[in-house]
Amino acid sequence: MVTREDVESFFLRMGLDTEEVGEGMWVVRSVPGGAGLVVHHSPPVLVFRLKVLEVPKDESRCAGLYRRLLEYNATDLLHAAYGLEQGDVILTESLELENLDFNEFQATVDSFQLAVAAHMESLAEYENC
Repeated sequence: MVTREDVESFFLRMGLDTEEVGEGMWVVRSVPGGAGLVVHHSPPVLVFRLKVLEVPKDESRCAGLYRRLLEYNATDLLHAAYGLEQGDVILTESLELENLDFNEFQATVDSFQLAVAAHMESLAEYENC
């Protein structure tokens, strides 16, 4: 099983700028866009979460946003998914620690970076509404 120390070594191997904000919880600052990528070692899983944007205050705009997020979940994301949490749109993924290796960890971080780069332009129209 991947330990907290293993996760820290994964960060170092990738050259990621991280800050440990709690026991087994880090914020990765080198992911473009929004707040940092939060990585939480919470056995038996490693959880990745990224705040993408706030849900629009204008509820009439929410239907279009929700449709777009569901389309991305169905077509552009392999394991991660967009969701809603406390008024924010988040991107999240969980990996089992039992057989996690560096390549899977790196692929997850890379997929978050790719999703932000590919989707933020179209999602930006829903910000600050």
